[in-house]
Order: sequence, then C-alpha cells, then structure tokens
Amino acid sequence: MAAPQQQPAAAASQGPISNDDVAEWTARFNDVLARPGEYVNSKSPENAGSWFNSFFGCFAPIDTCLMSWCLPCVVFGRTHHRLRRNANLEGYEPINTSCLLMCASSCVALHWIPMAMQRADLRTKHNLAGSCLVDIATSCCCGCCQLAQNDKEAEHREQLLANSQGGIQQGYQAAGGMSFPAKQ
Repeated sequence: MAAPQQQPAAAASQGPISNDDVAEWTARFNDVLARPGEYVNSKSPENAGSWFNSFFGCFAPIDTCLMSWCLPCVVFGRTHHRLRRNANLEGYEPINTSCLLMCASSCVALHWIPMAMQRADLRTKHNLAGSCLVDIATSCCCGCCQLAQNDKEAEHREQLLANSQGGIQQGYQAAGGMSFPAKQ
C-alpha cells in the first residue's frame, strides 16, 4: 500500500489567523496606547462628508441585520477585509483574524475597542463625519447597528473608490427611444 502524499508547506492552509493581520492589529493598538489623548479627542475635518447609510437603517438588508445580531464577529471581519484587503471580498474567509479578535474581546466585554477603531478607520479613509467619542458611544450602546452601518458603508464606499480608479469599463449608456411600427 502506498503512503499518502503530503502537501508542500506552501500549499497547506495556515488556518484562520494571519500573521500580517496580527502584526497590523498589534501596531494599531500600540499606536492608540502611545497617544490616547490624540485619538480620544480626534474629530473629522469640517469638510467631512455625511454617511451614505443611516445608523438606524440597520434592519435592511435583513441578512446583514441578522448577521450583526447573531454573528457580529463575522460582520466585523468582513468589514475589515473590505477596508484593508479587498473591496470585492476576494480571498475573504468568514473566520479570520479580525473575527477572532472581535470574538475574544467580546468575551471580556472589550468589544467596543476594536469596533471603535474600525469605525474610526472607515471615517478617516472615506472622510466621513464623526468623532472618536461618537465611535465609542455607538460601539458600546448599539453595536449591532454600528456593525451593520459600517459594513454597508464600507461596501458602498469601497465600490465607489474602485469605480473611480478605473473599475468601470463602460459608463452609463442611455437606452434608445421607444419606436412603434408604422401603420399600413
């Protein structure tokens, strides 16, 4: 009987934890801990845009609402992937480093820290209105609504960003006018 073939180390799965994500989150946490006053007192610039998705519009679509309520860590990880990796979710796995971070921090009632950091990331990247204190308040008081809003906003903004960078091959084409057959 032949021995089973082993996969090469490069082809083997590394599991849900990415060393790059761990290093990134560690650097972000260390930066916040090094300059807490700067982060807590941060606000968006005066010319910041408004959010496309309403904070209390978290009930639509219902799948995002239910995922935010039942599996918030998965929605958190998906939003992180949209913002930091790929807007089209290429290479996305539901259980990833950010998902596990959210899950672990929730076990010790510190879920609001990575949630507020992610919201600040979204605000900064897309120049949206808000402040760190509002990010913390929404993370603590209505985390499900905040997760749903962040996910929908990231999907919308990242798609706009991809389209503005050449993602659209052909713009809108007006349909031809209506025509009626001639009477005989």
